[in-house]
Amino acid sequence: MYKIIRSILFLFNPEKVHYFSASVIHQLLKIPGMKFIWNKLFLVDNPKLSKKVFGLTFKNPVGLAAGFDKNASMYNDLAYCGFGFIEIGTVTPKGQSGNEKPRLFRLKEDGGIINRMGFNNDGVDIAIENLKKNNTSIIIGGNIGKNKITPNENATDDYIYSFNKLFEYVDYFAVNVSSPNTPNLRELQEKEPLKKLLISIQNQNSLKSNPKPILLKIAPDLTNEQLDDIIEIVEEIKLDGVIATNTTISRENLKTNKVTIDEIGAGGLSGKPVKNRSTEVIRYLSTKSNKSFPIIGVGGIHSAEDALEKIEAGADLIQLYTGFIYEGPSLVKKINEAILKNLQ
Repeated sequence: MYKIIRSILFLFNPEKVHYFSASVIHQLLKIPGMKFIWNKLFLVDNPKLSKKVFGLTFKNPVGLAAGFDKNASMYNDLAYCGFGFIEIGTVTPKGQSGNEKPRLFRLKEDGGIINRMGFNNDGVDIAIENLKKNNTSIIIGGNIGKNKITPNENATDDYIYSFNKLFEYVDYFAVNVSSPNTPNLRELQEKEPLKKLLISIQNQNSLKSNPKPILLKIAPDLTNEQLDDIIEIVEEIKLDGVIATNTTISRENLKTNKVTIDEIGAGGLSGKPVKNRSTEVIRYLSTKSNKSFPIIGVGGIHSAEDALEKIEAGADLIQLYTGFIYEGPSLVKKINEAILKNLQ
């Protein structure tokens, strides 16, 4: 059924379809009994799936990655798709429109998406107003970034601002320095600026009576030497974990013809083309650190087998994004069922 729906939706502009689909789901779930039906369709309710990671208990290990619900306006509905957690954002202190449209492109032959959204969101205050309407028990992560107009030397101020604003409304934080769509943002992944940023956030966290888990979201394009730096920083400042990985700037081994790729231009590539590299990064971090910190694995998960591969590589939790778009909410159920079977 979803393949038929997808074939129709894929005829239209990806960004418009995203918001149209969100509106349809919202209206559907208003129908009496529909929430019960969706839970039956997509939720695998089994205590064996429960997992405690960085001090939080997840009903199941399958989450929705940041970027899908940028303004925390959809999570109450998406909770009925069977997820164990949802990460909202990326949120910036001030609202910003992002990059010029078109900025979202499907690579159907590759099962991928290229986006150069540019942290488009309504700002942290709007996200908070939406989070105040939380009527679900699902774990919510807050993915934070800097505004485009904020120079890197002042980036810490942006992250601290959003951290403090969002603190009481989310269960954990993801520090996003790995999007390729904000100019110079990835420079913050270099050892010294990254260490400075994370220490500042950790210091703020330590002032709270109930500190929240803080995770770092990294790019798949880092070298092994850079990954070694990440491991060192995470262990030194006692960060709670790493999200591996964000989108890639690589365009290697794509089935889509080069002319089309060149016409699309810059942006982060997600979906099946990033699957192997994401798994490599997860395995490297897990092995090299001797599993000294939790890892959320994300990148190219389009099947239960893909998810199990990430877990085998060292991921404690996983997240979907492009796979959720291509395969639909039944993918969440299939993954959780496969994890259960694997536990037996």
